[in-house]
Amino acid sequence: MTRTAPAGPSASIPGRFPRLVLAGRDLTAQVAFVTLIVALVAVAALTSDTFLTSPNLTNLLKQMVTTGLLAYGMLVVILTGGIDLSVGSVVAFSGIITAGLVSDLPIPMATVVGVACGIGFGLVNGVLVARFGLAPFVVTLAALTTIRGLAFVYSEVPITPEDPAFLTLGSAMLGPVPLSTVIMLAVFLAGGLFLTRFPAGRSIVAIGGNAEAVRLAGINVRRHVILAYTISGACAGLAGVILASRVGIAQPSVGVAFELDAIAACVIGGASLAGGRGSVKATFGGVLVLVLINNLLNLYGVQSFWQQVLKGLIIIAVILVQRANQTRT
Repeated sequence: MTRTAPAGPSASIPGRFPRLVLAGRDLTAQVAFVTLIVALVAVAALTSDTFLTSPNLTNLLKQMVTTGLLAYGMLVVILTGGIDLSVGSVVAFSGIITAGLVSDLPIPMATVVGVACGIGFGLVNGVLVARFGLAPFVVTLAALTTIRGLAFVYSEVPITPEDPAFLTLGSAMLGPVPLSTVIMLAVFLAGGLFLTRFPAGRSIVAIGGNAEAVRLAGINVRRHVILAYTISGACAGLAGVILASRVGIAQPSVGVAFELDAIAACVIGGASLAGGRGSVKATFGGVLVLVLINNLLNLYGVQSFWQQVLKGLIIIAVILVQRANQTRT
């Protein structure tokens, strides 16, 4: 006896969650995601008098820049089946190097040096992973401590940029939107086009699905893995420069657990830590969810270490849901 699937825009199968299918596309995850964001905004607006105020919304847009840049770079690495635990340390190093050079170099050149440092660290990570076959977790964990140490070697104390013009990058506004937020959105837009329209980006995605098949197709797997880690380093370097500009001071201790935020945003957005699956749009949604949760907890006066506990639990919960969906599929 043959069973026919229910027709119509939505269908559900006994023992599974109802699915929303439109024009042959399963939109269940997207609808659930949008519903979660709307619910968070509604809860924040109803429970806090300051959430919808202009200063808080502007602050929220600025805060999401660091997490957003790190999340995009992390997504590119995760798509290859890797991980980059060094991004928080790169943020600290790039920020403090740039702040220290502002007094000696023109601001654009100092900024380029800071981002270049991130690119260099990412390149080294990629070479160690791709060329020498070392485990990404081990390589980037070692880089985390090494780069953090280098930041303290450069300066054990915070550095305040002497040129006030340096603060423009992190504080300037383009109408109602911060300049730094526009930069982050541009990175996501360009990054989305790179992963979907350019051969190198599509190859990075394919490597996480089946690296051997990609190699047999004549694509240089090592080169693209190195490129993925270099992109992550560049995003972390840019995030470090913007963060130092926004807060007006660079500290060698900043960026601790930033990698957790980046990973959490990717996982919330549905990226698979096994590689090969992830979306730039969904990752941006994950960033938005994470920033909304952080902002809401800050408005409630929840201590920062409890926020870290919540982020860890969110990652575990989302991974469990992903595994359950894969098992049902």
